[in-house]
Amino acid sequence: MKTITLKPFALCFVIVGLGQIAFAQSDLKLPDVSQAAEVKQRIALTDITVNYHRPLVNGRKIWGGLVPYGKVWRAGANENTTIEFSDDVSVEGKPLAKGLYGLHLIPNQDSCTVIFSKTNTAWGSYSYDQKDDALRVDVKPKPLAENDEALEFEFENLKPTSTAVTLKWEKLGIPFAVSVNDADQTLQNIRAQMKGAGQFAWQAPDQAAQFCLTRKINLDEALRWADASIQNEERFENLSTKADILKALNRQDEAKTTWNKALEKAKAPDLYTYGRQLQNQKKGAEAMEIFKEVAKRFPNGVFGYLAQARLKSTAGDFTGALSDAKQAQSAAPSEGQKQAIQGLIDRLQAKQDINK
Repeated sequence: MKTITLKPFALCFVIVGLGQIAFAQSDLKLPDVSQAAEVKQRIALTDITVNYHRPLVNGRKIWGGLVPYGKVWRAGANENTTIEFSDDVSVEGKPLAKGLYGLHLIPNQDSCTVIFSKTNTAWGSYSYDQKDDALRVDVKPKPLAENDEALEFEFENLKPTSTAVTLKWEKLGIPFAVSVNDADQTLQNIRAQMKGAGQFAWQAPDQAAQFCLTRKINLDEALRWADASIQNEERFENLSTKADILKALNRQDEAKTTWNKALEKAKAPDLYTYGRQLQNQKKGAEAMEIFKEVAKRFPNGVFGYLAQARLKSTAGDFTGALSDAKQAQSAAPSEGQKQAIQGLIDRLQAKQDINK
């Protein structure tokens, strides 16, 4: 048997290594006193994520005590509280690029400075340096009706393109408003998605065109998307989209030609759904013209009866409209459709216009 002799320095490394292993084995994972939390909210297509630790009041004076006025505070406990935005946003009306930020506060009695730092890996605010600020905004704290024992972040006043991110602790809330440019950011996302598999089907390009049409933006680009959808599969949906875009571009002759082609493709549910979309867009007169077309071409089907009910309802003929709605219910193929039509029947029995 061959004997191996370790030199002193090699033996030293072995001993140190064994010591590190022993240390690692004794380093237990124990609960934090201030427990970790994460909250996330999407506005439009933008995700906002806050990671933080939640200290407890535990009978202490918080504001002006544990959290002193006029000094930078970590907005939580332990390591950096962080906030991440998946897209560019505005905070209190000021632009902030997408990214992950360390979140700090400077609280005062009647105001608070919210700081977004480019450094997001620090322990608390001990190494905070103002030169790393990406943005500072001043906000006004608000009193809370109830005492919050554990610090928390909450998304409040949620709207399609904005929300308030509010830190709540003890009896004080500190909100800051975050908003996005929905149209610009959605267009960027659409363009990225249109490079994927969606470009080879009719639905995605048609949805992209409809997005622009609804908001009356980038109509030339919308027209290209409508043409791409039609090239993939010619349908009533994309032909009607193209006709509406051409109309919005004041290309009336082309719009009429395209619309006539769409009508040739249309089936009863296509036309009826299009009429309902017009009603949702507050285009009542145009919707009635579509319902007339449905009633004329498909008089005895469920959608033909529904179209006639809507036409009679808008004219105040609730008795005739009720009769048509009942015929539509009888012709409906599914229980779900029958239940939906029952809602119209109930309104007509109460002599309410089902178009309003």
